Amino acid sequence: MTKTNRVAVITGATSGIGEAIARVLAGEGYRVALLGRRLDRLSSLVNELQDRAIGIQADVTDRSSIVAAADRVRQELGGADVLVNNAGVMLTAPFGTEKRDEHRRMVETNLLGAMTATEVFLDQLRAKGGDLVNISSVAGRVAPAGFAAYSATKWGINGWSEALRVELQPDIRVMVIEPGAVATELSDHITDPESKKAAQEYRDHVAMPPQDIADVVAFALSRPKRVTLNEILVRPTVQAM
Repeated sequence: MTKTNRVAVITGATSGIGEAIARVLAGEGYRVALLGRRLDRLSSLVNELQDRAIGIQADVTDRSSIVAAADRVRQELGGADVLVNNAGVMLTAPFGTEKRDEHRRMVETNLLGAMTATEVFLDQLRAKGGDLVNISSVAGRVAPAGFAAYSATKWGINGWSEALRVELQPDIRVMVIEPGAVATELSDHITDPESKKAAQEYRDHVAMPPQDIADVVAFALSRPKRVTLNEILVRPTVQAM
């Protein structure tokens, strides 16, 4: 791939897919703005990537923190060419009233958080003829038992992204990446014991490393402006679902 000097903003950059995307894009010459809630992890990754990265403590469910992050990106990096909406939580469980707080948390983080980050950074992306990359999931196409609320957020991401694709072209390219099982810490936060056990077994025996998704994102971004890879489904070869 040709080296670039573009600026990429990555939400949820402190672990998993977001962290892998940061490393791969920095290696391709991007300057990366890493957004996340955990300051210690942000600092560690910035130290690793050195002058290619800045770290900004921000929460996609807190619009004021995203506005402050956008101001820093404009002032320190000249604005965003790419926004990667990666921040998300996966709290799978049988659907029921006792999980209503987790349902709300997933909607507010996975869907509304991506919408908030996008509307805040939209002017920067438009000014630079930029790219919007939304990290969805295979769960935005299939909805197994226990995934009702999580799948709702990912189907929402897919529908919202398609509407934006039509609305924002040709100024901004919109890409949706739909990973299957990926070996991240997402399953560690599941509170339902049976769902957690199943998710962690899947992670340990089926999942692909986060860099596989990061490489796909980098490839999609490297395509000529005339080409948009609008929707990319990426599964481990052995994944059935």
